[in-house]
Amino acid sequence: MEKEKAQLMFKLAFSKRNWGAKYDRLEHFKRFQNLDKIIKELNKVRWLLITKKPNYTGISLNTQFKKEIIEFIELHMPGVRGWIK
Repeated sequence: MEKEKAQLMFKLAFSKRNWGAKYDRLEHFKRFQNLDKIIKELNKVRWLLITKKPNYTGISLNTQFKKEIIEFIELHMPGVRGWIK
């Protein structure tokens, strides 16, 4: 499941650049099998920010932990080393 966490955070960080106040709808990540568990665990360590809106829930990465998040992604997805700034 660590790889799945890294993939979700990579999608937020690299493809969509969702850091801090820029977030994406949770429903866009339904392809992840353990989505609820991943969201819960990443929110617990404060790497993920959850924004509740009337019609949807938004998620983004916490800029306070940018270094740790990038290191985690690169550890579990070595092929993307150096892609995230």
